[in-house]
Amino acid sequence: MLYSDHDIFYRELVSNGCDAITKLKKLELMGEYTKPEDVEYKILVQVDSNAKTITFTDNGLGMTADEVEEYINQIAFSGAQDFLEKYKDKANEDQIIGHFGLGFYSAFMVADKVTIDTLSYRDGEKPVHWKSEGGTEFSMDEGDRSECGTSITLYLNEDSVEFANEYRAREVIEKYCAFMPVPIFLENTAAEPQYETIEKDELTDKDTIVETIVEEAKTEEKENENGEKEIVEVSPAREKYKILKRPVALNETHPLWNKHPNECTEEEYKAFYRKVFMDYKEPLFWIHLNMDYPFNLKGILYFPKINLEYESIEGTIKLYNNQVFIADNIKEVIPEFLMLLKGVIDCPDLPLNVSRSALQNDGFVKKISDYITKKVADKLSGMCKTDRETYEKYWDDINPFIKFGCLKDEKFAEKMNDYIIFKNLDGKYLTLKDCLEENKEKHENTVFYVTDEKEQSQYINMFKEEGIDAVILPHNIDSPFISQLEQKNENVKFLRIDAELTDTFKAETAEDEAETLKADGEKLKEIFKKALGDDKLEVKLEKLKNENISSMITVSEESRRMQEMMKMYNMYGMDPSMFGGAGQVLVLNAGNHLVQYVLNHGEDENTAKICEQLYDLALLSHGSLSPERMTKFIARTNEIMSMIAGE
Repeated sequence: MLYSDHDIFYRELVSNGCDAITKLKKLELMGEYTKPEDVEYKILVQVDSNAKTITFTDNGLGMTADEVEEYINQIAFSGAQDFLEKYKDKANEDQIIGHFGLGFYSAFMVADKVTIDTLSYRDGEKPVHWKSEGGTEFSMDEGDRSECGTSITLYLNEDSVEFANEYRAREVIEKYCAFMPVPIFLENTAAEPQYETIEKDELTDKDTIVETIVEEAKTEEKENENGEKEIVEVSPAREKYKILKRPVALNETHPLWNKHPNECTEEEYKAFYRKVFMDYKEPLFWIHLNMDYPFNLKGILYFPKINLEYESIEGTIKLYNNQVFIADNIKEVIPEFLMLLKGVIDCPDLPLNVSRSALQNDGFVKKISDYITKKVADKLSGMCKTDRETYEKYWDDINPFIKFGCLKDEKFAEKMNDYIIFKNLDGKYLTLKDCLEENKEKHENTVFYVTDEKEQSQYINMFKEEGIDAVILPHNIDSPFISQLEQKNENVKFLRIDAELTDTFKAETAEDEAETLKADGEKLKEIFKKALGDDKLEVKLEKLKNENISSMITVSEESRRMQEMMKMYNMYGMDPSMFGGAGQVLVLNAGNHLVQYVLNHGEDENTAKICEQLYDLALLSHGSLSPERMTKFIARTNEIMSMIAGE
């Protein structure tokens, strides 16, 4: 089967009609044809749900009996290809859509019977009527068509009558033919005629008048300057006309991407975006592609507001071939990371297969893909260099896209290397070099980061108190992205602010005090393990500068990244501890009075409660509690408050 989608016959038959008209226009330019003054080139699609038929009519160059024999009966020959060969030295090849001549036979996917009525533009030729049932046997006779062009009528099979419905036809035409280069009109011949009323000065020779409506003059009684009443005409008599409703083309024959970027306004770009993608949220910005050499490619890529996790973002890149829609998101042409965007790309040079539904293997396609990647990188880097303020304004929305692109495309990553920025705790945007410079004195070659400002607020406050900066990396994609940066930048390390307790936050201790801390730490470890019923619990005792902090949780950076990776890729069947406590340490502050209480009271009846409370408080400051732990935490908190109140 040549075509996988049955509705594709609309595209093939309409584009064949566009071809016929385009060819005739070229012959006219070369002086081989003179168009009558009253003729306007167009495609007319007529549907009749009662008769179960669809008719495609064009007023292009038509066919002689010999051409019908060659192009319709001998499938192997391509009309468009033969035309190009014949006139390659006389005319530009632009806008010849049909490269294969097989599109006509897509009609037999939906029709039991097909007829063709055609008349060549050449003087002295006779009209031809062609008929086939099933697409294997046919008959040819002299027809009765009087104007040059071709009409193809499909007598639909029972499984395909939906395509004769006006609304279904409109839907398919708008899907495949929205930007074809010839006006396309749709007429429902089974429906009652529709009318509209117009003013006399709006009437044209092409309108069909159904009724003339005479409106009498309107008068009112008013006082004149002398205070006398008189009848004044406020609206003169006029004629209106009830006419058959004027047909409106379904397509835009001159799409925005064919214009030069300097000719397009901001509102035109936004209106085009709304129309094509049915998205009424304004895009952030866009890139207008316009290339003639070494291949012909035009298009517009829009950056929508990308503020979700990258897995859930779904863009649409529509691929066209000479204004004929081919498909959405063809991966051979569109780099994977650009699938997050929305846009249109029109490339007449694409090496499509015979059904125009897929690409042939060709190194040329890779060149197109590389060009698109380069243009996107140029746009982003150029914006960063020349309009940093705007670049920073968009960064929060577009950074998941850029990071995804860096992970997926090495060339894109190289071009964007100096234009990756990070937002710090004060909302300031810094490059990687700036980030390293900020913390150079206290933590050389280290960039601290936050994934959740709310959950990690205690750690953020500690960092701010010590004058240490951190950047905000809230997306899932940030973890693999910073791993890539570490690989490319030797000695640079990214650490989440809860990954370890650096010496910056510790109070100074004498040598003998350090020995005491070590011994007390071992004692507290056993007390907490027993109180919490967890023999694997890791506990450390440190003396912190801030005595108000009682307990904290740290998780080693390496262990946490491994856990995140395993969760992301659903790596089940491995050690369950890698998803939970591995690398997790409960840090107790030796300078805090609650920790000292536990240390000094050992087996006191309240010790276990305080141990559990300190552990849960640490977990809360690090993230959240499980439902079960939260229930116990609330009950225990109420109990402790009651004890304090003396109840």
